[in-house]
Amino acid sequence: MYIEGDITLGGLFPVHSRGPAGVPCGEIKKEKGIHRMEAMMYALDQINSDPDLLPNITLGARILDTCSRDTYALEQSLTFVQALIQKDNSDVRCSNGEPPIIPKPERVVGVIGASASSVSIMVANVLRLFAIPQISYASTAPELSDNNRYDFFSRVVPPDSFQAQAMVDIVKAMGWNYVSTLASEGNYGESGVDAFVQISREAGGLCIAQSIKIPREPRPGEFEKIIKRLMETSNARGVIIFANEDDIKRVLEAAKKANLTGHFLFVGSDSWGAKNSPILNLEDVAEGAVTILPKRASIDGFDQYFTTRSLENNRRNIWFAEFWEDDFKCKLTRPGIRGNSGLRKCTGEERISRDSAYEQEGKVQFVIDAVYAMAHALHSMHNDLCLGSMGVCDKMDPVDGRMLLSYIRAINFNGSAGTGVMFNENGDAPGRYDIFQYQLSNTTNPGYKVIGQWTNHLRLNAEDMQWSGGDKLVPDSVCSFPCESGERKRMVKGVPCCWHCELCDGYQYLLDEFNCDMCPFDMRPTPNRTGCRPTPIIKLEWSSPWAIIPVFLAVMGILATSGVIITFIRFNDTPIVRASGRELSYVLLTGIFLIYLITFLMIAEPSTVVCAFRRLFLGLGMCISYSAMLTKTNRIYRIFEQGKKSVTPPKFISPTSQLIITFIFISVQLLGVFIWFGVIPPHTTVDFDELRPPNPEYARGILKCDMSDLSLIGCLSYSMVLMVTCTVYAIKSRGVPETFNEAKPIGFTMYTTCIIWLAFVPIFFGTSQSTEKMFIQTTTLTVSMSLSATVSLGMLYIPKVYVIIFHPEQNVQKRKRSFKAVVQAATVSTHLSQKSSDKQNGETKVEPDRSQ
Repeated sequence: MYIEGDITLGGLFPVHSRGPAGVPCGEIKKEKGIHRMEAMMYALDQINSDPDLLPNITLGARILDTCSRDTYALEQSLTFVQALIQKDNSDVRCSNGEPPIIPKPERVVGVIGASASSVSIMVANVLRLFAIPQISYASTAPELSDNNRYDFFSRVVPPDSFQAQAMVDIVKAMGWNYVSTLASEGNYGESGVDAFVQISREAGGLCIAQSIKIPREPRPGEFEKIIKRLMETSNARGVIIFANEDDIKRVLEAAKKANLTGHFLFVGSDSWGAKNSPILNLEDVAEGAVTILPKRASIDGFDQYFTTRSLENNRRNIWFAEFWEDDFKCKLTRPGIRGNSGLRKCTGEERISRDSAYEQEGKVQFVIDAVYAMAHALHSMHNDLCLGSMGVCDKMDPVDGRMLLSYIRAINFNGSAGTGVMFNENGDAPGRYDIFQYQLSNTTNPGYKVIGQWTNHLRLNAEDMQWSGGDKLVPDSVCSFPCESGERKRMVKGVPCCWHCELCDGYQYLLDEFNCDMCPFDMRPTPNRTGCRPTPIIKLEWSSPWAIIPVFLAVMGILATSGVIITFIRFNDTPIVRASGRELSYVLLTGIFLIYLITFLMIAEPSTVVCAFRRLFLGLGMCISYSAMLTKTNRIYRIFEQGKKSVTPPKFISPTSQLIITFIFISVQLLGVFIWFGVIPPHTTVDFDELRPPNPEYARGILKCDMSDLSLIGCLSYSMVLMVTCTVYAIKSRGVPETFNEAKPIGFTMYTTCIIWLAFVPIFFGTSQSTEKMFIQTTTLTVSMSLSATVSLGMLYIPKVYVIIFHPEQNVQKRKRSFKAVVQAATVSTHLSQKSSDKQNGETKVEPDRSQ
């Protein structure tokens, strides 16, 4: 399309979409094509009617259709350089021999365009060869910022490096760290994604799941394959898309076909912006899409201009009739073309916005600013070169492209939207973006809503955002969700945003994000495993079932023992008390009393004093009891053994001797305990190993005395030796008449006691792995000791007390007999028992003289 003027500007617009294979152009593009092209013509009209801008100079235009294809645009752009190509016409002659008159094509001083970055790059490589400046209104590829390769290229929109930074900021503001990228093959898509990937890598905390390239000429089923690939990393719901309008539409169609409406969360570049055409009939798939567009304003003057265009007043636009048919869904009658019977006939009375939907395309402002930038540069150049001249002076005919470029880079004016228009040294405009979201639900007016802006930093209104179904909560697009409390991250190699969560188990706590560590031995992890807490310390409580039974037995034993002692003291001079050996009996009863008493010390809360008394009395009570019984059985054994050989009584059988022997035995125990005190002073300790199950919630520290199982057995070992020795003497004295003194009762006592302690050992050591080891062992020990004391008390003293209390007539003095008579009677009784096994031994009661 050509518009005559004093100075001609070139224009490149995607009036048509890319055609199918073999066809350069497809259907008309109403917004990106016609709107933008009309914006250039509107700007030219405004400039030409402005008396202050390029007065007396009319700007014309040569506008070409790129058909959204870089190769086709390159062919078309050669029209701009025809006037600069020197042709050799020396061989051409007219019929009369005169040289031919060849009309010189109009010279294009500058080009407005192109739209797609791939087209701008292709065209820029040609225009720079002929020093023709170029100002783009929509090309944002970072590659075009290279001033060495594209030195004649400028743009009124910011480069994608700014756009990519804004998109990274948006993604991070929504809490996403795992996204995929989609790029149309070509400079715009690929360089935009490259910039996004580079910036995200430098910023950190953002990983790219997949980077997929949409082929320039996609095969059938290509977009279905793309959706399938995206679903391989389904957690990456966020899709960063740098693609042309056609590819965006096909991606949405493929997602809908795959029944994935609402799954993908698109973040679109300015090629998507706030356009309706890519999402037409696909609004449900596009719901929630966040798009970015260089900051713009709707130009009211253009709306008034464009909505008044008609077939009659816009004949200069050679594509307007095609636009009219598409916009009003009607058919014009044109010579040589049969009408489509399926469409109504256009009347020509239709009006834009009244009879069809209309919304100003997003880049209209930038088209106008690009044309004005070229006009301001020409105006400054004219003022400098043609001072006082009207129209184009000789110095501007032709216009020096390199000089014009310097004026373009120096301009600074307020554009159509009131924002400053300027260029940096690379020809880039400053970065100013509006951020949109396509909202469909819970709104009376579905469409793109402004949710923020970016000018070197992001300002996002999260409360204005809504997603599929009107949900206000930002969906997740993360490779791995945050680990629960107490879980560490085990990173996936090569993907810093992906990890597996592993629980800090056992007694570990979360040291940092990636490591667990063991709690100190006296501590256990907190319930959320973010630290350690002191392990509770327990002890055997008086109210515990493990303590109630031993205490009950001990109390009953102490009462019984006290009753026996009181009875013996009350009837101290009676024959039964005297015959039982008063002195050793009191010693033995003291030992039994201490055995019962040790139960309270074993259950009492451990302290240094309690631990000292435990060491002292644990073995002392048994030692006293068994020392006294051993002395008794030894005395009886020696008496009757001596009686077999001689009538002379054995030595050391008097009460005083017996006490001395008993205290010698006891002193050995006391000596061992005091040596133990000196080597290892008594103290308390907290055992954290005993109750340390796999689940730390049940871990407990046990407050105990410093007595190991081995030291406890060692403390009792001497008493065990005394017990075994006493048992041996009881066995040897089994032939003594049963009514003679206490030999048989002591024997039965020792047999029963041995059985008790033989049962104690496996129970005590068999529970060493139990979680209630301390309680079981303490109860077993105290019950065993109480039972052994009860056996001694019951067999040796309860019968005597019974006779003393209930049969006092039997507690009378018998005739005294000499030692010789006693031994002879015992010997006769023994012989009689050997001859008659069915006759009980010793039918005649014999009471030895205790005064001997």
